[in-house]
Amino acid sequence: MKMNSTNFLSLSLIFFLFLGIYSCKDQKSQKENTETAEANSEVNKNPFFKLSLAQWSLNKPIFAGDLDPMDFAEKANEMGFQGIEYVNSFYAQKIKDAENPEEALQKVLDTLKAKSEEFNVENVLIMIDGEGDLASPEKDKRELAVENHKKWVDAANFLDAQAIRVNLFGSQDPEEWKTSATQGLKALSEYAAEKNVNILVENHGQLSSNAGLLVEVIKGVNMDNCGTLPDFGNFCLKREGGAQWEAKCVEEYPKYKGIEEMMPHAMAVSAKSYDFNEEGEETTLDYERILKIVQDAGYTGFIGVEYEGQNLSPEEGIKATKELLIGVGSKLNTK
Repeated sequence: MKMNSTNFLSLSLIFFLFLGIYSCKDQKSQKENTETAEANSEVNKNPFFKLSLAQWSLNKPIFAGDLDPMDFAEKANEMGFQGIEYVNSFYAQKIKDAENPEEALQKVLDTLKAKSEEFNVENVLIMIDGEGDLASPEKDKRELAVENHKKWVDAANFLDAQAIRVNLFGSQDPEEWKTSATQGLKALSEYAAEKNVNILVENHGQLSSNAGLLVEVIKGVNMDNCGTLPDFGNFCLKREGGAQWEAKCVEEYPKYKGIEEMMPHAMAVSAKSYDFNEEGEETTLDYERILKIVQDAGYTGFIGVEYEGQNLSPEEGIKATKELLIGVGSKLNTK
């Protein structure tokens, strides 16, 4: 069949219209794919966890009187943190010295809660020290420690904090320690369960830094609100002269193994830091290796910044630790 000029023009017009429509659809598809990729990239720029500030990072200005511990929430907000982790010892002595300790504690808690709401930070947990030994082999001392800790369980409940961190020191005999630690921890966890508060044990020296033994204790307690708080740096089992703190460590539990053992039971994580090189890397701890362990455990909760170094100011150390966590956490989140 011969094609006249009119038919040729019509077919040509239809062909070019088809190409135009196809081209528009293709461009739209490419644009949508680009926008999706950019959105995913933006999401993955964030770490896989949330950041909180451990109050102990500010212990120097607090002890020096340069920072009021009542202003902790404001300081954390100023430094860009979403959550805060209190240290009870910054408030405990004032409360104990008061004519009415219960009333003094409530006054402190009222102020802390109001400040956290004002400065839009989440109360994550309270670290408890100086309230007796929950792992004491002596029953009366262990029970007294449980009673002493109960007010801090109540305090966490009032602040809408998810947990308190406790210590398990006790005996140096592994079997005796496991028995006593399990009993004390279970008694406190049973009370805390009624208040919707978790009881977390940190690797904090002596046998509590033996992660394998600690996990046995957690399994022995066998309660949903009892778990661990892995600290990146506290794996010293023994110090010179039998000292509990300060002295040189003479025996240490393998830290990466310890973190890996504790993570399946972790309800909070503490990012200890001491010193940094020019590239912003922690010089004593492999943060990428540690955070990969944390990520592989499926943990997405708060990681608390706890700077304990000497070469940077507290604020500089906090900032360096925070930036390192964000950098490594974001990198791992894109893999």
